[in-house]
Amino acid sequence: MKRAKGITVTREESIELGRLGDYIGFRMRRVQNHLVKAFEAATTEYNLRTGLFSALALISANPGISQNQICKITNLDKSSAVQIIDILEEKGHAVRKPSKIDRRRHALYTTPAGEEFLDLLFARLKETEATALAQLSESELNLLKALLDRIFTVLK
Repeated sequence: MKRAKGITVTREESIELGRLGDYIGFRMRRVQNHLVKAFEAATTEYNLRTGLFSALALISANPGISQNQICKITNLDKSSAVQIIDILEEKGHAVRKPSKIDRRRHALYTTPAGEEFLDLLFARLKETEATALAQLSESELNLLKALLDRIFTVLK
């Protein structure tokens, strides 16, 4: 195992990150790419479209959320969000209802089938992130979450 600029490399040859190693976006993207691939491999039988899982999870956590709110938090464009919500409805995982606050909008809710599906997906997600998360203590993980949330707050 070699250590290069704060990165542990387990391959026989190490690759220097050079100036890329100075940028947090690059480091976050490497981790994200790995975790996304692992999650996709663990859920291939469901043929999940990108954004479907996060949209369904947000609907579950925020009953009555609007499509616009989902767009803001996930950074999806409106047409992609509409397609994702259409798919969730077709699969019976979510429903659109008229908003009680604004008749021009729809409020989104998960169905019992959607909640079951989320339980399954979160179990797979927990499995795929287990190795990465085992590298951090609980306090380190909480700090990482807080720091990422703080960065996100200034970017939105």
